[in-house]
Amino acid sequence: MLDMLYSHMRSLAPIDDDVLSALDAHWGEVSFKRKDTITVEGNTEKYLYFVLDGVQRAFTVKNGKDATLIFSYKGSFSGVLDSFLLQEPSKYHLEALTSSKMLRLHHAVFIDVLHKHRALETWVRIALTRVLAGTLDRNIELLSYSAEEKFKVLLKRSPQVLNLIPHKYLASYIGVDPTTFSKMLSTIKL
Repeated sequence: MLDMLYSHMRSLAPIDDDVLSALDAHWGEVSFKRKDTITVEGNTEKYLYFVLDGVQRAFTVKNGKDATLIFSYKGSFSGVLDSFLLQEPSKYHLEALTSSKMLRLHHAVFIDVLHKHRALETWVRIALTRVLAGTLDRNIELLSYSAEEKFKVLLKRSPQVLNLIPHKYLASYIGVDPTTFSKMLSTIKL
């Protein structure tokens, strides 16, 4: 399990074995059932998660409308990252869309290892820069692309989503209602 996590971490940025060793004993395995709430909007995120199996989504509900912000799945980090890092109340919910098995690391341990190992701080900076770049790309999609273009970009970036994620959540992610998504799905050549 840790091999998958550390391989993913190394794919984001170089990190020394001694830093990973300092984290070894602190990752705990946790499981969630389908539709379990992992983080509630308004609560502070206490854990950083790494997905071993399953699919999760971060979402918010405003004016009665459900808006999916991001998906996480096997081999990726999960959790409400801004709440975790800032230790402020979450602006989003995180739920398990499917039964999920994850590793989790408590915030206090993360901060302790961060203070003891400058290399982890460097890794976090590089990883967060990658997240920021992806967020800016997503903003361009949201502001400039048609629903069809958003859908095509999503499938190019993560082709597995059609088989992993219920279509109503994909519709929410690209900003259309499920009926429009269904029509779009039948007209787009995959």
